[in-house]
Amino acid sequence: AGLGEFRIRDLNDEINKLLREKGHWEFRIKELGGPDYARIGPKMLDHEGKEVPGNRGYKYFGAAKDLPGVRELFEKEPLPPPRKTRAELMKAIDAEYYGYRDEEDGILEPLEQEHEKKVIAEAVEKWKMEREARLARGEEEEEEEVNIYAVNDEESDEEGGKEKEGEEGQQKFIAHVPVPSQQEIEEALVRRKKMELLQKYASETLMAQSEEAKTLLGL
Repeated sequence: AGLGEFRIRDLNDEINKLLREKGHWEFRIKELGGPDYARIGPKMLDHEGKEVPGNRGYKYFGAAKDLPGVRELFEKEPLPPPRKTRAELMKAIDAEYYGYRDEEDGILEPLEQEHEKKVIAEAVEKWKMEREARLARGEEEEEEEVNIYAVNDEESDEEGGKEKEGEEGQQKFIAHVPVPSQQEIEEALVRRKKMELLQKYASETLMAQSEEAKTLLGL
């Protein structure tokens, strides 16, 4: 480590150059029919070196592994923090998350009251200005009240409704929609119940025969 950065890099390059030459000779010996030293030969020197991840072939030996810029290459990246599951995320959600307790701190409510007073004051001022403008134009201030329940005689004649009997001087009302009696309601409920029972228990053939009979009888 005391040789200096440049000397260490030169020595490390020389070692890698010799290892490549050694590999070429082992490959040539195998081509000539000799033993495969790449498989059976000693590899102690190779095992002492360390390759940078993603850069196969070049090794760093000894103090070369601690050189600036090299040490960082061998440092493993920290594992990412584990992701929380949906159930764990839901545990942190409460009423405050949805804003239901914003008024408990005593800050929002006074601000809302102040803004409400301001809006009301602006609306009143606007109404006063419009009222003064109408008076300046000579328009009547009082507005005629309209009875939405009143019915004209002409409308009653057109609609053909029946006027309710009442004392003289009282307002009369018209029923434009026919109201069924209690007997008619009971008959409609009975017919509906019969149809439900027929649809539930009768077959399609019986239903067809029943409809045909009703047609013949004129019901």
